[in-house]
Amino acid sequence: MEKKTDHIPDHVAIIMDGNGRWAKARGLPRTEGHRVGANRVREIVYACLDLGISYLTIYAFSKENWKRPKREVSGIMKLAEIFFRGFFNELKRKGVHFVHLGDKEGLSPSILKIINTMERNNAEEKKLVLSVAFNYSGRSELTGVLRRISELSANGEIEPDHITEQLISNYLYTRELPDPDLLIRTGGESRVSNFLLWQIAYTEIWITDTLWPDFTKETLLQAVDDYKRRERRFGGL
Repeated sequence: MEKKTDHIPDHVAIIMDGNGRWAKARGLPRTEGHRVGANRVREIVYACLDLGISYLTIYAFSKENWKRPKREVSGIMKLAEIFFRGFFNELKRKGVHFVHLGDKEGLSPSILKIINTMERNNAEEKKLVLSVAFNYSGRSELTGVLRRISELSANGEIEPDHITEQLISNYLYTRELPDPDLLIRTGGESRVSNFLLWQIAYTEIWITDTLWPDFTKETLLQAVDDYKRRERRFGGL
């Protein structure tokens, strides 16, 4: 089936890369790059609201990021607390509905408390669903799905013939979200970095050399305009 993309994407996903390089180029600590990058998220959320984008998913912290220096990880965690505490109510009033994607195990009690509080006190009028992949891994997500379906099969709750793509999707972190239409990667790298491996099977990809702290509404518009000129065939002619 051919789908003309003469309209804005419904769901935009972003791999926010380049905070550390941005800081290094300015002789600043990497944590400063993450601080500026966190503030950039707020601007892009508002840009998505202005454009009428319904879903925004951002890759904030992967399971692999735990391998980084402890000082940097600690700084990212503190920034996460500041960002969510500082902007959640503001974004909620604008109709931004928060979704956490990832494993809650391993997160600090303070981060967990913030996530659980946001989930309980979410915006009811969903003008934009903001999904934050935090302590996320695409392979880990799929491994969890396979374990769950294997348990169901072993218990006789499901027959092998009933295992479909839709069933798998129903057990993903993103089960309540449509698959991304557009994946944006900042920082110039040409890889997906273990992000939404199942969900981006037919997603359009747009890569920019712009580092995340320099990514603006105008950069987002460039990506959206490029998307609108594409044809999506989903495997067809």
